[in-house]
Amino acid sequence: MSIDLGVESLRPKSGRTPEQESGFARFAIVFTNWSERWYPDSFVFAALTVIGVAIAAVSLGGKPLDVAVAFGTGFWTIIIFTMQMAMVVITGFVVATSPPAAAFIDWIARLPRTGRGAIAFIAFVSMSASFLNWAFSMILGGLLVQALARRTELKMDYRAGGAAAYLGLGATWALGLNSSAAQLQANPGSLPKAISDITGVIPFTETIFLWQSMAMALIILIVSVLIAYFSAPRAGAAKTAEDFGIDLTPKVGDGFKAFRPGEWLERTPIISILLAVLGFGFIYVEFTTKDPLLAISNLNTYNLLFLLVGLVLHWRLGNFLAAVSKAVPTTAGVLIQFPLYGSIAVMLTAVKGSDGFTISHHLANLFVSVSNQETFPVLMGIYSAVLGFLVPSGGGKWIIEAPYVMQAAKDLHTHMGWAVQVYNAAEAIPNLINPFWMLPLIGVLGLKARDIVGFTFTQFIFHIPMVLFLLWFFGRTLLPT
Repeated sequence: MSIDLGVESLRPKSGRTPEQESGFARFAIVFTNWSERWYPDSFVFAALTVIGVAIAAVSLGGKPLDVAVAFGTGFWTIIIFTMQMAMVVITGFVVATSPPAAAFIDWIARLPRTGRGAIAFIAFVSMSASFLNWAFSMILGGLLVQALARRTELKMDYRAGGAAAYLGLGATWALGLNSSAAQLQANPGSLPKAISDITGVIPFTETIFLWQSMAMALIILIVSVLIAYFSAPRAGAAKTAEDFGIDLTPKVGDGFKAFRPGEWLERTPIISILLAVLGFGFIYVEFTTKDPLLAISNLNTYNLLFLLVGLVLHWRLGNFLAAVSKAVPTTAGVLIQFPLYGSIAVMLTAVKGSDGFTISHHLANLFVSVSNQETFPVLMGIYSAVLGFLVPSGGGKWIIEAPYVMQAAKDLHTHMGWAVQVYNAAEAIPNLINPFWMLPLIGVLGLKARDIVGFTFTQFIFHIPMVLFLLWFFGRTLLPT
């Protein structure tokens, strides 16, 4: 009897075999094929976490009806944040797929001179864009991979290009402006009471705009680009898009000409311009009457800005709405899973056991008992990364994790903003080998997760010690004196 690990799907038309891949890549192929076969949908993990927390609450002496009430009460507590995060995905997708963005991609695709240089360039662009919007960075990166793959003289490895395009989400996104945890902590209107009672509002100046955080983000970006370059196959061993039988012909418009009044209204730019004027008027007032850092930290303002940019770039309402329609399916996981995370947070913090304490209280005490001010960032980073395999959602996981890790940070008198950044840096690590967030990108590229995870796994191996060291090193500079 033979066991099929799916390696035949990696055999391209050129006849090169999977056995010629590096040891890292072969291991990652086996790991990802196992994941695709046995790893359930992330909603299953969210549901199992709800059940596990409920059982734990009852086992500690909580009343079953109190647990049920906490579940129902918490279900809608983060509905505003749920909608905000869905809009992050939609607006990022809309901007990245606009005609001007396509022209820009074609222009910058002329810059690299070698296949490996193209891989490093994709990694740089993807991670740089992720500081603005992770969905934008992933779609932008995927389209850039296709544009560079059309330059057949480069002989760029298509799989390595896909992995490089994914680095925005797998390495740096949570250290940028659309960090779910940092945005949530900076917005009192979206912050659940279970967290705000512990932390209060933490502005961007104390999280993503700490010099320590920006320095860490820069180091991660540089190292990731270097890893992408040196791990990419050279021209002779590269597997191109042609090897995989992928059609890279640019998609052109449908040539639609408006004849009916309704169709004319969809195609005229007048409505888009008028809407944009109103919206940008609001944006102008926000940025001129408030501290710009406070203005951009408001998730509603941030999403509106991206939405307006997408509207202008698509120019016509018909094109804009078509892009939105394509983006909406990618938000399904956010819409259905985030309410469960709200329920989990309330069950952790509101249901008291027979000793009068909540699950959150017990978990916070555990963190305090096994760590001190210096070791807390490392231990929290390890825990956040491990939990990220089970709950692959930066915002949803923060709502679950924050009540007890932030209570522990508070009890240890550590820097509360740095604790948020510890979470952000560590949270991205499991994304590198978790197929869940790869789906939008591989849909653009026409690949499977197993095709790119060999390269993201290489990044994963280097990121674990690097990120944990940086969390400890920079965390020491923020210890109270």
